[in-house]
Formats: sequence, C-alpha cells, structure tokens
Amino acid sequence: MAASALIEVELDPREFSAYAATEGWSDGLPCFPPTEALVDEYLAHTTRARDEVVAILPPIEGECTVEKIAVNAVMAGAAPESMPLLCAAVEALADSNFNLAAVNSTTAPVAPAVIVNGDVRSRLGIATGAGCFGGATSGGVAIGRALRFVVRNVAGQRIGETSASVFGQPSRVVGIVLGEWEERSPWAPLAERRGVPGDALTAFGTMGTANVVDTVAEKGEVLLELIGKSLAYAGCNNYCTANASMVGESAVALNPIWASIVARAYPDITDVQTALWESASVPLEWFPADYRAPFESLGRVDATGNVHLVKSPEELIVFVCGGLGSLHAMMMHGFGHNLAVTVPVRG
Repeated sequence: MAASALIEVELDPREFSAYAATEGWSDGLPCFPPTEALVDEYLAHTTRARDEVVAILPPIEGECTVEKIAVNAVMAGAAPESMPLLCAAVEALADSNFNLAAVNSTTAPVAPAVIVNGDVRSRLGIATGAGCFGGATSGGVAIGRALRFVVRNVAGQRIGETSASVFGQPSRVVGIVLGEWEERSPWAPLAERRGVPGDALTAFGTMGTANVVDTVAEKGEVLLELIGKSLAYAGCNNYCTANASMVGESAVALNPIWASIVARAYPDITDVQTALWESASVPLEWFPADYRAPFESLGRVDATGNVHLVKSPEELIVFVCGGLGSLHAMMMHGFGHNLAVTVPVRG
C-alpha cells in the first residue's frame, strides 16, 4: 500500500501555504505544515492502525489510509479529536450508494454535506444551533475542510482535470459539517431513524443550500406546503431527464420552532415526509414542451398530471437544527445520482 511521502518543507505557515498551493494540495487558504510529530499526535486519537486503508477513493482510486486522513486533518486545522469522525466520513463517501466517482467528476457543483448525531457533536464543538450552516464558531468548519482536502489530495478531484464542475460552490472549499439539534427535535435523531443510533453521521451529496422564509403561517400543514412548493423548481437536478436512473433525494432542515409547530400536526416523521412529498410537485404543463415526453416515458407523471420532485416520500430527508429566530427553513437539493449514507462513528 502507498505510504505518505516525506518531503522537507519550510515550517513557516506562510511559506508552507504558498508551497502547498503551488503543488495543488490546498484550496488557496492558509494551511498548517503536517509535521511527523503533529501527524503522530492525530493518530493517537484513533484506535485504527496508521496504515489501515479506510477506503479506495475515485477518481484516481487513491488508497486513503488513516495516516493520510491525519495529514490532511493537520493541514486543514481540524482538531486531533476529530479523527474518528473523519474516518467515518471517508467510509460514508466510499460507499457505493454515495457514488463518489460521479460526485467528483460531474459538471454539477455537488459536494458532500455531513450531518452529525450523538454526543460526538458536543465533544467536537460542532454547531447545531444558530449559524450551523456557516457563521457560527464550529469545529465542523475545519472538519469539513479536512474532508475536502482528502477528496482533493487522496481521491484526486481537481477542477479542470478530473472534475468538470462548471461553477463549484463554497462548500467545495470548507464542506458542510453540522450537527442535528436532537435535544430540540420532536422526532428521533436522523441517524437513529436511518438505523444507526448514537454517534453517527449521514453524508449527503448536495447542490448547495437555499433558504425558505415565512412570516405568515401558524400551522404545520401550511409550513410544509410552502417548503414543498419551494423545493420543486424546474431546473433542479432531480428534474433532469437525461438519465433514467435518477435516484432522487433532497434534504430539509427545520429550525426548532418550526419543527415543534409541524410536529403538532404531524407527530410521525413519515407523515412529515409524505406531506412534503405531496407538495413538492408541479403540473407537467409547467415544464417547457420539450421536457414533457421524457417525464412521461420515465413514469414521472402521476395520475393527477403532476411531476414529483422525488419518487417517494422516503427520499426527502428531514432533520432539525438552526437558531430560535424561527421564520426560516434550509433546503439542500440532491445531485440525483447518489444516495445519502449513514455510518457509525467509532474510535
């Protein structure tokens, strides 16, 4: 197996950052030199062997060892204690359902988002409340950047070379790593609902984030109708007819206030997903004429003449996070060629 190469470099962060940028290792932001001593310190926070191959990552089929994860975690400034979470995230991305090869090579701006459950959220200082998607001081930011470094330096995703992404997005730099605010959720934690209780994470390929605002609704039914109709816009990847194997999925983050309002109307989370699914559809005639026949041939038109955003309610992922200012939900549209993957976080 491939071991990490040892290279003599200047330890001054400015000089190392410039060198890393020249070598294509960094995202253009300052990064820390991954000295042997620091890498050893990070490895001490996992029970895995340094040469364990956690995954083989496309597009270059790079052998991602625990040591290589540690090297990239040091460069990104992630906490040493984040090693178990980073190893779990790499395992999730390597799962065949996540389809990392497509995520890394596509023209789309898709990037992995990681939703964390369990006590590991507080141990790593991962934000669950106000500003959890960006702006809050959170251990998730550097963890997300470390994961992006792994994708760049081990998987080999390079814009203009192995990645055809037309625009990219900010989360291709620092990632999206946040925690579900389980304590304020009226439903079971996301990972537990997906069969993995306790410390766990769910990796989801998203096209980015989009806000939904409402200052009028006082009923859960109305909020879900608004969010569902906001989800279903004609140009999103889930409405792309170029590939008959589109697998759907999109995610919705409800703030705790809205979650409590919705739960009064829908105590069962599966009913929440169904209500969203019913509203997340548009009449076939809303699409330009050239799109209608492909939707019909793919069986995407229901008996009422509507085209649903995803094929079933289960493909709408719902979780709770964000501040107590209410008024907003966050949408994360899917890529359409991959599925969310939930894995445990172990030492």
